[in-house]
Amino acid sequence: MTGTDDVLLVHGGTPLQGEIRVRGAKNLVPKAMVAALLGSTPSRLRNVPDIRDVRVVRGLLQLHGVTVRPGEEPGELVLDPTRVESANVADIDAHAGSSRIPILFCGPLLHRLGHAFIPGLGGCDIGGRPIDFHFDVLRQFGATIDKRADGQYLEAPQRLRGTKITLPYPSVGATEQVLLTAVLAEGVTELSNAAVEPEIEDLICVLQKMGAIIAMDTDRTIRITGVDSLGGYNHQAIPDRLEAASWASAALATEGDIYVRGAQQRSMMTFLNTYRKVGGAFEIDDRGIRFWHPGGSLKSIALETDVHPGFQTDWQQPLVVALTQASGLSIVHETVYESRLGFTSALNQMGAHIQLYRECLGGSRCRFGQRNFLHSAVVSGPTKLQGADLVIPDLRGGFSYLIAALAAQGTSRVHGIDLINRGYENFMAKLAELGAKAELPGGPLA
Repeated sequence: MTGTDDVLLVHGGTPLQGEIRVRGAKNLVPKAMVAALLGSTPSRLRNVPDIRDVRVVRGLLQLHGVTVRPGEEPGELVLDPTRVESANVADIDAHAGSSRIPILFCGPLLHRLGHAFIPGLGGCDIGGRPIDFHFDVLRQFGATIDKRADGQYLEAPQRLRGTKITLPYPSVGATEQVLLTAVLAEGVTELSNAAVEPEIEDLICVLQKMGAIIAMDTDRTIRITGVDSLGGYNHQAIPDRLEAASWASAALATEGDIYVRGAQQRSMMTFLNTYRKVGGAFEIDDRGIRFWHPGGSLKSIALETDVHPGFQTDWQQPLVVALTQASGLSIVHETVYESRLGFTSALNQMGAHIQLYRECLGGSRCRFGQRNFLHSAVVSGPTKLQGADLVIPDLRGGFSYLIAALAAQGTSRVHGIDLINRGYENFMAKLAELGAKAELPGGPLA
């Protein structure tokens, strides 16, 4: 159990109403910061959120001699990689913490220094996210890897070489690894079955600004022609569509009305379609999107998560909380992370009726269907949620527990709220702005 400074008391039953702002995407900004390592001149990144993953990468970059300082406008970072150097192994391990992002330092450090060290990696416990594939890819580029007790030691005896790679699954992390390594490798790299999420496209835009040559085909194939050197970039990160959808689901579950400044329609079209099918209302303008519960009953739906352009897995958990308030049976088939539905057990303790199944309850069979994972759910609603003691399991599950506590009658104690800081900037202040009745045990909500 966590200490009292990591606990939030939530008094539920009050609709969230007001305006909040989302800044740059958690799934883009730290990766764009890593990309700055590849440049020979400083880079300027704007719309940077103040989240823990950004602080982790900033610390790791500084350990490797990169100067990171605030820019002229709020949310702007200037990253100067002209004095990249080796870092102390113990310092890397201490700064990395539970983040998985250090694996993406491999390619840039191999290009800049000829070697890299990667400690044991953490991250959210939502299913298998094997890093072996990252190392297999780096070996194909020509890296040698020595596995030791404290982590992985990588070397590039010669310049890394372009290669042909086919991903068994369109993994975002593996696609990022290839992009960050291939841009300075000798020759052409062809990546098949690549991830094509908006954050991947934005990372490609960053790399192209630096001087990279990258072509995206319509069949999930990306071709990278290696260049001899890259410069810096000046880039504004795309807004966080995953955080925006979380607040949209909070508006729905609490019968509220939230204007999300910075939210953009283009990257959220699949979510918006589903939101409308459930019965949520939204209105789009040039500055953001307003999400609200229009009254009446929410509608049950059948939902399958998928890689982009499908319904994103990170949208699923917050929306499931809203589905507990929909009339009828909703079916959710999770095809991206096999253990992501584990968070529903706490919702059942609060009064939800959610049954998990090992079978694929969706229109298509997925890679988890015959592997004994509880990866499908039937949500029966509407049910009245009651306050409870909740321990946050992972980032999106954590925010989902927060939504459930806000929608429930009575008071909930939400433990482990610091995990939410990984991907939600100033979420405590945003809750206060939306009128949430929540407090830290030692005083009012900031």
